Amino acid sequence: MRYDDWGWAPYVPVAVRRRNALREMEKRRKQGHPVSPVTIEGRTIARTFWGKAWCDNLERYSDYANRLPRGRTYVRNGSVVNLELTPGQIHAHVAGSDLYEVILKVTPVAKTHWNSLCADCAGTIDSLVELLQGRLSKGVMERICRQGQGLFPAPSELKLSCDCPDGAHMCKHVAAVLYGVGARLDHQPELLFLLRGVDEKDLIASASKGAPLSSQGPASGKILGDEDLSALFGLDMAEDAGTPPPAPKPAKRATPVKRPAVKKTAGRKAVKKAAKKAAKKAVSQKKARKR
Repeated sequence: MRYDDWGWAPYVPVAVRRRNALREMEKRRKQGHPVSPVTIEGRTIARTFWGKAWCDNLERYSDYANRLPRGRTYVRNGSVVNLELTPGQIHAHVAGSDLYEVILKVTPVAKTHWNSLCADCAGTIDSLVELLQGRLSKGVMERICRQGQGLFPAPSELKLSCDCPDGAHMCKHVAAVLYGVGARLDHQPELLFLLRGVDEKDLIASASKGAPLSSQGPASGKILGDEDLSALFGLDMAEDAGTPPPAPKPAKRATPVKRPAVKKTAGRKAVKKAAKKAAKKAVSQKKARKR
């Protein structure tokens, strides 16, 4: 591509450069390389707790203030055509005047720092689902998201690299990728823990160690009675839940019904013989009357 005297490429419309980038990424897909574009619906980049928290953390740092607005524009118009998060690295492709490759190195969380985070949150995180959905207490979330001390990387923990001609520490393509990470965390918040090289299940394990099981039973108001269970499931409950129901009595055997005897019908020969005998008797009686 030709550049002007200042080292800048000629302007290419957004639709054209995105179409060219997608065509190039389709070639990569056919060659077996994973391709995962960032898609933003509307102007809101992140909608869930973890996505918003990532973007808020970016905007707290004055180092990034000048370049972030251009990055927001790029990620909204679909210029981040590929984004992959792996332990300690963000690898992306961004459509600009050319297709640029962005590689961001992220320092893993120090083991002592991670253990401290887990200890601070012990006894307050009971569910991995609640953790990933950000539905925990405000104190826990503030501890995990605290600037420079939580789980999000500080500028000193990021090594930025883009092969575009812009010599700035953070170019607009890098800024777009960083916002793209926030959009990706909307759908896959567990990628934040993968990126920082820690296991989110450690927080749950610390919670179980910090909160021993209580020897007290549940409050009486939280126990369903037999009447409640009957109404809930439509079943008749036994009066004593600890006593098994009596065994059913064996059914009486039915008395066999006697069938009436059926007389045997005489055969054809017997019928004919009886008829002849009756005819002879009638003839003899007739002769006797004539006499």
